[in-house]
Amino acid sequence: MQFDFDKLASRDRYKLLVSTVLPRPIGFTTTVDRDGVVNAAPFSFFNALAEEPPLLVLGLQAASGKAKDTARNITETGEFVVNTVSESIAEAMNICAIDFPPEIDELQQAGLTAAPSLKVRPPRVAESPSSFECKLWKSIEVGSAGLIVLGEVVAMHIADEFVDAEKLHVAAERMRLVGRMHGRGVYARTSDLFEIHRVTYDAWKAKP
Repeated sequence: MQFDFDKLASRDRYKLLVSTVLPRPIGFTTTVDRDGVVNAAPFSFFNALAEEPPLLVLGLQAASGKAKDTARNITETGEFVVNTVSESIAEAMNICAIDFPPEIDELQQAGLTAAPSLKVRPPRVAESPSSFECKLWKSIEVGSAGLIVLGEVVAMHIADEFVDAEKLHVAAERMRLVGRMHGRGVYARTSDLFEIHRVTYDAWKAKP
């Protein structure tokens, strides 16, 4: 079946996209406003985008037509931290998705710990397996209140139990990260893995 996006309502396009671009990693993002109030919110329009410079992308879409606290804080301060989400903090992350007033500390409500960052003002989430400190590299306004944010990673944190610092080897399978699937409240685990080795052109030519 084919869908002409020019003939679909915005909500229908969104439904098709999030039901097929799967699984999507969760960018659990912490920011601070000009007064130092911490905000934490998860976004599943998130991914690593480039190697040099090292860039992450966040899609901050506001369904209400009003800019999200995260978008406003990043625009005003130019800094943010993206934290990954494991199974152990998935429920707490979901609490941070509640539309709290700007003055409410979502991390406190969720029972999570704000830990100091190395090079930016917003804190990282201490319970996250890994965190990326970012400086705003570029932003693109989308629609009436949406924002696509490109952040340059200036520092990174990985929990000690998941990384060999000498070899820079990360035990990704033990981090037990989760991703967003289709529909509201549906998530995927990363504990069921399989491996496909990449084939070189020479090896492909040598096949009988």
